[in-house]
Amino acid sequence: MAGRLENKVAVITGGTSGIGEVTAELFVAEGAQVVICGRSEEKGSAIAERLGSACQFVVANIMNESDIKQTIDFAVSEFGGIDVLFNNAGGPTAGDITNVDEDTIHYAMQLLFSSAVLGIKHVVPHLQARGGGSIINNSSIAAIRDNQGALLYSAAKSALTHYSRLAGVRLGGDGIRVNCISPGAIATPIFYGGSARANTLSDEQNAAKMQKLEGNLARATPMQKSGLPRDIAEGALYLASDEGRFVNSHDLVIDGGRTSMFHEA
Repeated sequence: MAGRLENKVAVITGGTSGIGEVTAELFVAEGAQVVICGRSEEKGSAIAERLGSACQFVVANIMNESDIKQTIDFAVSEFGGIDVLFNNAGGPTAGDITNVDEDTIHYAMQLLFSSAVLGIKHVVPHLQARGGGSIINNSSIAAIRDNQGALLYSAAKSALTHYSRLAGVRLGGDGIRVNCISPGAIATPIFYGGSARANTLSDEQNAAKMQKLEGNLARATPMQKSGLPRDIAEGALYLASDEGRFVNSHDLVIDGGRTSMFHEA
């Protein structure tokens, strides 16, 4: 029985831990050929080896446009084209209204917004060559609610959500769908320093932190349970697959009802 992503090629940024790693596992299981990128060569290589020949790893820092282009070019060279781009990489940011400077602003926007914008820039010609495809941007409920993340994090994610909608309108005529996913209360390393921090910890230390985190996040949703990376991966699978063929310029909120706990301003 063919998988839901049979004969599709996907690129996943931030694929060495958390949502990116689990999404790579799911995409491969559903028949896709996948290129993941990240900064940790040790973790990325281990994931690619575990998933087999259908998964390749590229060392890349999405803060650099040249690394983004290199990752996309590698996927085209290795697998003959691209059908799906999941702009998943990200991390925590600092900054508040009075405690902020130019460098903090530039870092937040480059990490969370321009990296995805540049990924789209470089992947679009390849998607056009395939007659269409799917671009998925990992946003956040912080984009639509207060007190769900640092101020600059929320602002950058809000920009990403809106850009996704606009890009979907402009690219829809080429058969390219652009959507975003807004996770909430998902147990990932971002809550204790991001993937870079997770990469410095042992598997046992990460597991212990995750267990504690899941308990804390469970109290933040009506369902009294924490979301897991698999929940976001399943959403990405739907948007990447032909089942999502008529979904475009959409923000898919996956948060266990958390945003409904807050009143509109």
